[in-house]
Amino acid sequence: MKTHTSETQSSMTPEKALQVLKEGNLRFVSNLKTNRNLLQQVNETRDGQWPFAVVLSCIDSRTSAELIFDQGLGDIFSIRIAGNIVNTDIIGSIEFACKVAGSKLIVVLGHSKCGAIKGACDHVEMGNLTELLSKIQPAVYLETKTDESGERNSRNPEFVENVANLNVRRSVKTIVDRSYILEQMIESGEISIIGAKHNLDTGLVEFYEDSMICNKVDVRAQMSY
Repeated sequence: MKTHTSETQSSMTPEKALQVLKEGNLRFVSNLKTNRNLLQQVNETRDGQWPFAVVLSCIDSRTSAELIFDQGLGDIFSIRIAGNIVNTDIIGSIEFACKVAGSKLIVVLGHSKCGAIKGACDHVEMGNLTELLSKIQPAVYLETKTDESGERNSRNPEFVENVANLNVRRSVKTIVDRSYILEQMIESGEISIIGAKHNLDTGLVEFYEDSMICNKVDVRAQMSY
């Protein structure tokens, strides 16, 4: 597969970028990885890079975005942090990826059985991790499918997955809420943002189509939520 150039990146739409990632994930789960000459890609990207998407995912060693979407060098920006949480530095990095470097799609990628989510569900406090997990706590409190008579902790797999889903959706909304630059780019149709979740059991990525924000109407709707 050819390395992305400024021409292929500029011709990419947010919709096409999403389709490329979906197709890549299907290759991954089917064990049909594209044959790439990585050394050639090193040479072809040494003077510049033109990634078509930026993926915010967890640091979990099983969730490498390049691998699960079957992408090569120079194809995507990969931002990784425990619990795929959002902070100012991460939003700034996404702004760079889209406004400066030309990426067309933002994906917030959670995953099943996430340790950070479990830690937040158990209200773990440990050094600097305490502050990180506090950014997931709103999703814990927003989970209403599990009543107080149920186990609202990491021993309840369903509760953990519900919180993980909510955390992804909150991160999508937070990114748009806290970045005027990205909001304007979405409104103009330059970029889109969507939430997704990687299933560690199957390798399949489920995209939350109803979380996608891709135009001015979507931005206004999520601001009123």
